[in-house]
Amino acid sequence: MAKRFNENHQENLQKILILDFGAQYSRLIARRVRECKVYSEIVPYDISVEEIRKINPKGIILSGGPASVHVPGAPTRGKEIFELGIPVLGICYGMQLMAKTLGGEVAKTGKSEHGKTKLFAKENTLLFKEVPLKQNVWMSHCDSVQTAPAGFKIAASTESTQVAAAENLSNNLYSVQFHPEVVHTPFGMDILKNFLYIACECTPSWTMVSIIERSIEDIKERVGKNRIICGLSGGVDSAVAAVLVHKAVGDQLTCVFVDHGLLRKGEAEQVEDTFRRNFKINLVQINAQERFLKKLKGVTDPEKKRVIIGEEFIRVFEEFARELKDVNFLVQGTLYPDVIESGTKDAAKIKTHHNVGGLPLKMDFKLIEPLRSLFKDEVRAMGEELSLSEEIVWRQPFPGPGLAIRIIGEVTVERLEILRQADAIVTEEVKRANLYRGLWQSFAVLPCIKSVGVMGDERTYSYPIVIRAVTSEDAMTADWAKVPYNVLERLSNRIINEVPGINRVAYDISSKPPSTIEWE
Repeated sequence: MAKRFNENHQENLQKILILDFGAQYSRLIARRVRECKVYSEIVPYDISVEEIRKINPKGIILSGGPASVHVPGAPTRGKEIFELGIPVLGICYGMQLMAKTLGGEVAKTGKSEHGKTKLFAKENTLLFKEVPLKQNVWMSHCDSVQTAPAGFKIAASTESTQVAAAENLSNNLYSVQFHPEVVHTPFGMDILKNFLYIACECTPSWTMVSIIERSIEDIKERVGKNRIICGLSGGVDSAVAAVLVHKAVGDQLTCVFVDHGLLRKGEAEQVEDTFRRNFKINLVQINAQERFLKKLKGVTDPEKKRVIIGEEFIRVFEEFARELKDVNFLVQGTLYPDVIESGTKDAAKIKTHHNVGGLPLKMDFKLIEPLRSLFKDEVRAMGEELSLSEEIVWRQPFPGPGLAIRIIGEVTVERLEILRQADAIVTEEVKRANLYRGLWQSFAVLPCIKSVGVMGDERTYSYPIVIRAVTSEDAMTADWAKVPYNVLERLSNRIINEVPGINRVAYDISSKPPSTIEWE
């Protein structure tokens, strides 16, 4: 696999490691720490002590998890992680694991707590410094710590849980049974800040300006005088990556926009016009529609589509690089959610992102991925700091495989044209209703099935269009959008009347999880 470069792995950068025990909230913990302007990184729960020492974090957070500490095979850690001299905060399962490992008692009491719970904190504790002693918190547990380990002071209780929070100031160890990272714990951020700023002695220095400055310095050092190309799609991710790298290496960068024939209506022209008009960056457009469609002929499996498209992108870039000569690096706008969803050691593969798991094993480039550790909202903040236009920064995400994964079945020229027309209507009407900025994504899907209809007193047998619109913060979770009925009615009427081959429109009211945002 090609070598990757991620600007955030710096020896002098303050880091908080989040050991992931399979919690649904691990990504949220990472986000909340970053909102405190401290860099956080999620790592496997069984990361070695040697690796932790090498990373040299300012603090460690043990996440929650679905397991019970009493179940055989449950994820665990030895005492050594608590003996590193690094502050540790255990959350939910992390608290129970800390207590059990250090000699406390954890039991299933029959008094589980789920949802909003009244917490009573003690005075003179680090975690609850300048935080109301009586507050609501969000609980989700069946096991409870019955007896805190030796050296720990009970910091908070609830009516059902005597040890709802505990701390050992001498060894810089802290634990909470509730979830401070969720919005349902109103003072959760204050509790996290006490851990980060007081226990870990972090400073709130991980700002967007510092991220940009650090990235530029590291890219300069990495690239040197070499030439570099960037796969530009026109979306905010690749645009921010391109502008960031251009600030670092200037004319050494050439952006390559590949029209793979899977774009939305008018998109190729829009991307070229936007970037030539707004940026003084070398830009080359390559028409590769025929080769991509040829590769996709007869393919219906979504994972195969993604892998085919990911590899073909690289082959196009390699061919262009050989013409340009002396190009060793490829810039991609890969984000943290792309990496997580493509599958990691402790995270199941949801879908292969074309720019992560879809990359070929052998390729000529070293990858530059300056956004690989960022969430979408952080990338947008960076885009604003870099003075990108609102049009680019707030453009809704569009997948690299394009319309190929919004056609549920084989990709053909006819189906692409049908979907393009329907999708354009969705975008027009969403913008007309002033809903565009409030939605994470809104688009059309074409399932390759047909149903009976009646148009002009005649029987039809045509495709349906499914409209998908969601709200989200980072695409890790999403809620289906409650689009007004009058907007949905206009969408249905226009699509059926204006798009040949469509006789039915449906609206997807599934959230993520259990569904994903894209259908494939």
